[in-house]
Amino acid sequence: MTSTPTAPARGRTAARVAVVAALSAACWFAWMGWDTEYQTDPGTGAVTGPYEAWQVVGCLVSLVLVTVLAVRMLGRWRTVVTVAVAFTAAWSLTQAPTDSSGLWVVGALLVLAGTAAGAGVVAVVAAAVRRRRGRAAGVQAP
Repeated sequence: MTSTPTAPARGRTAARVAVVAALSAACWFAWMGWDTEYQTDPGTGAVTGPYEAWQVVGCLVSLVLVTVLAVRMLGRWRTVVTVAVAFTAAWSLTQAPTDSSGLWVVGALLVLAGTAAGAGVVAVVAAAVRRRRGRAAGVQAP
């Protein structure tokens, strides 16, 4: 027999998805969404940026933490979808308005694929660790 989620359970799930989506988008905006300046090396003329390595690392660590916490709240696959879609949407909000070529769509697809792959790996590992800890404590993790 399959049970259908009650309205309060669906409401809690929707609220959790909204929280995870907001945190995922915040990772983009807090670390990288505000930086649009490229740097030019005066000696070589090489242009880099707009992001510095510390921004990318900070964003990555934050997104990993959000994903690990979200697995506990939402489960693996709902977490992967929520994190990837929200992060990509945030990225798109800052890229689409500044791109006259329309190639931001290609970038969005690449960000979506990369974020989904990364969140998928983190979610699988986090769920496995949670199951292992549950077994070690004699408790079956859901």
